[in-house]
Amino acid sequence: MAEQLKDVSHDYIRYANCWEDADLLLEALEPKAGDRILSIASAGDNSFSLLGGSPDLVVAVDINPVQLNLVALKKAAFQHLNHQDFLAFLGFKAHANRMELFNRLKEGLSPSALKFWEQRSSEIEAGIIHAGKFEKYFQLFRKRMLPLLHSKARISALFVKKEAGAQKEFCEKQWFNWRWKMAFKIFFSRWSMGRLGRDPKFLNEVKVSVSTFILEQAKKHLSSVYCQENYFLHYILKGDFGSMLPHYARAENFQIIKSNLDRLIIFQGLAEDAFKEYQGFNKFNLSNIYEYMELDLFDEVSRNILNNSDPKSRFAYWNLMVPRKMHHQHKALMADAKYGICLERDKGFFYRDFNLSIRVDG
Repeated sequence: MAEQLKDVSHDYIRYANCWEDADLLLEALEPKAGDRILSIASAGDNSFSLLGGSPDLVVAVDINPVQLNLVALKKAAFQHLNHQDFLAFLGFKAHANRMELFNRLKEGLSPSALKFWEQRSSEIEAGIIHAGKFEKYFQLFRKRMLPLLHSKARISALFVKKEAGAQKEFCEKQWFNWRWKMAFKIFFSRWSMGRLGRDPKFLNEVKVSVSTFILEQAKKHLSSVYCQENYFLHYILKGDFGSMLPHYARAENFQIIKSNLDRLIIFQGLAEDAFKEYQGFNKFNLSNIYEYMELDLFDEVSRNILNNSDPKSRFAYWNLMVPRKMHHQHKALMADAKYGICLERDKGFFYRDFNLSIRVDG
């Protein structure tokens, strides 16, 4: 797996937010006391959300040290700020002096993480949830492309509460015009997404037209009532999350996550490295790690994860454009039939599948 990632850049914030639906993840994994969870760190959001179930341990693992510095910063914000200041510091709410808030939380950072963030005051002042390459990709779309496609009034109308039939009719008549389709072909092409949004290496295994795939996923979701409360979509089209906060940032979850922060381990490396130091995992948040893997590597990595899991373990993961199913490779696993292709309610509407595999050999 390390060989697969050797040419991928790890010197900038790739994702400032987790772009997988935490509500769906929590429903599938059902974190609770006694659980030991391995979680792909990314921006940290979903690893924090898993703490809400009071598991014994969450190991947030990532090969990218910059992403882990981001997780450490959010953890320190949980530790040293109240909820309103937490939202303001991260960028969910406006604030005139985020460096003042940073000075209140920096004692919670390691020397290396502190040095990293002291050199990035402009990113802190702008709100750290807006600082990732992926977020800037969407910002570019919203500022440069979207005004050519739809007015602000029409964008707001997309989120207005409507019945299912009315939502679909609105999109068919007012949203899916030729300009919208053309913009997708340009902005969400393989070339644009690889260079402006994700790393080109992450698209090596994609065998479909990137722009056509994303366009069809967007069409299905925007035509459904679920889009009306989708904070990811709100961010993409309006530049913020509005009142629809991600799970980890909601007021009702703040204190329980804060009280369980000592159960979170931030670990730099691959999953197989983490298994050398921590054992007994029974829940796995695997994000979409299989997306960029050749089939042989997928088999190797998923087998290693399976071999380091307890009986009855649960494995949650997403497929974007590359179909990779753990239960197709390993007889010890079965898929939970409740989850499957193109869940309309998945706020990460661009994903092809959400998968929950369950170990049934013990």
